[in-house]
Amino acid sequence: MSLIEETAAGLDGLAQLRKLIACGRKPGILVSLDFEFIEVEAGRAVFAGIPGDHAYNPIGTVHGGYAATLLDSACGCSVHSCLTATQAYTTLELKVAYHKALTRDSGFLRAEGRVLSIGRRAAFAEATLKDASGRLFASATSTLLVMER
Repeated sequence: MSLIEETAAGLDGLAQLRKLIACGRKPGILVSLDFEFIEVEAGRAVFAGIPGDHAYNPIGTVHGGYAATLLDSACGCSVHSCLTATQAYTTLELKVAYHKALTRDSGFLRAEGRVLSIGRRAAFAEATLKDASGRLFASATSTLLVMER
């Protein structure tokens, strides 16, 4: 059983995500990459973290997967916030653009995802990854499949 199924059965997507944030428990990916789910409203979701040595690649910068995971999470949960209690979603496509290299000195990063459009079977979202001063490090667009559970 997933953390959402444990904490929010029968609730719509926005209520599920609000309950997830409120309960203080983290899905495994947030634990693994040490970031937080910090805000959600209808059509918008925000994740944040400070990259550290745990996210480094062999060439001495933060692995691109760290940024991609923050962006994918923001896009996905922005869509999740618009779903009914009987719907689910999965990412079909994620396109990431890396604007600046991330290092342990990049500091606090915020990934904000927004729904661009959502239909009965498909949703489209975008997200940005910025530091505390608003500098853009990465951006993404995502196509997501919406389905009945």
